[in-house]
Amino acid sequence: MTFWEHLDELRKVLFRSALILLGAAIVFFIFKDFMFGVVFAPTDSNFVLYRLVDKILLALHQEPLGPFKLSIINIDLPAQFFIHISTSFYFAIVVCTPIVLYLLWTFVSPALYPKEKKAAIKAFSFAAVFFYLGVLVGYFLLFPLTLRFLGTYQVMEDVANQISLRSYISTFFSLILILGAVFELPTVAALLSKFGLIYKHTLKKYRRHAFVILLIIAAIITPTGDPFTLMAVGLPLYGLYEVSIMMCRKKPEEDEIAAEPAQKGEGRE
Repeated sequence: MTFWEHLDELRKVLFRSALILLGAAIVFFIFKDFMFGVVFAPTDSNFVLYRLVDKILLALHQEPLGPFKLSIINIDLPAQFFIHISTSFYFAIVVCTPIVLYLLWTFVSPALYPKEKKAAIKAFSFAAVFFYLGVLVGYFLLFPLTLRFLGTYQVMEDVANQISLRSYISTFFSLILILGAVFELPTVAALLSKFGLIYKHTLKKYRRHAFVILLIIAAIITPTGDPFTLMAVGLPLYGLYEVSIMMCRKKPEEDEIAAEPAQKGEGRE
């Protein structure tokens, strides 16, 4: 195919992707009660994380978190309508990402060799799985902890918190998408290892340094200062680092050294 024929195929893929995203956004726009029910679930004490923490605290004979209800206000006349539209598109992007990646794959795959296709399929699959894991961790853990702390924090009792709709939605999607991106660490590490830029022993060598750095990152993305929240976010991040080590390959020299004893044993036989 000529350059312009390739460009035409890419245009078709992008057009199909846009149609799919638009269709999904329209569906979410119509079912707004369900969509915003998911978005605003962490503003109430009945959210699953709060109930779980209460059960743990009661089992440890500690005081539970107590009732929690955060009211959201709107101070901009057209904000509710436009936030309804933008939220629908955010949901469409999160849900339809695998479909869009598959369409891009259909455009790229004819140019790849069989081995490259297998590696690319694995990379796309791992990327999608870890992205959704990050989104779930952000939704069920990071955002509720952040909301619970910032939503109830007051410099003085006379200064009441009034959380705007725009601020809530912005923080919601920012934290969740950040976690989705952070959870791509194992996939990125595997690709870099495939290209020979990093190896398993490199990540093992700097394991302690990485633990400290990841705790600092956890402290930055979580506004709370208590050890529970810090470890609740820091440990999954460190777990990603360990998964990254497992997904990286050994340095070629290490493979040769490991193969030498086996070759000597075969020679004796």
